[in-house]
Amino acid sequence: MKTGTLYLIPTILADDTAAQVLPPQVATQVAALRCFLVENARTARRFIKSVAPQHIIEELQVSVIDKDSTEAQIQAALQPVRAGQDAGVISEAGCPGIADPGAELARAAHQLGIRVVPLVGPSSLLLALMASGMNGQSFTFHGYLPIERARRAAAIKQLERLAQAQHQTQLFIETPYRNMQLLDDLLSQLSGSTRLCIAASLTAPNEYVRTDTIAGWRKAGLPEIHKQPAVFLIGT
Repeated sequence: MKTGTLYLIPTILADDTAAQVLPPQVATQVAALRCFLVENARTARRFIKSVAPQHIIEELQVSVIDKDSTEAQIQAALQPVRAGQDAGVISEAGCPGIADPGAELARAAHQLGIRVVPLVGPSSLLLALMASGMNGQSFTFHGYLPIERARRAAAIKQLERLAQAQHQTQLFIETPYRNMQLLDDLLSQLSGSTRLCIAASLTAPNEYVRTDTIAGWRKAGLPEIHKQPAVFLIGT
């Protein structure tokens, strides 16, 4: 039996930006699908309706696969694709599979012999790296740093050592309402010559991207990015 295809469908990073950041092929593919495997049902349905208004949302098959999904749930979600139906994977924001549970769907699809097709769209990590002016040939994404203050301070020092020893850009993120606490820790823990890029609200009208040394940040002051989605980069 011929399997279907699993399409990795990028979504917007900021409201009302689809026309600016998504190629027309994304909307065309969304319109052609009836089965979706999504991280968040509410945001996925809103995105589907915005790019393919001809869809009747109630008639679509929408299954939630998030960070808490079990292997059995992942396998069950892929059953329609194994049976020959094409499906789309939609993250809560940005590109599926990049710091996202969609990676588990892609992994399982490959194991099942299902074709996986990534579509072009915005990735906050790559956009931040592009704009940072830091090393784009060697970089590592670490996800979230520890919440506990002492462990986070140790993690920040370790990232600085990696950046210096390997000339490698270190990327990480934070829950938006803790952005300012993280920035305070970065300024207190990092050496003055270390470079820090803050990339917030990417693709939005209030987008903010700036790279400076820690000494420069201490002198100029920090931007107010409380509750804004942001990517942080450390480099030399």
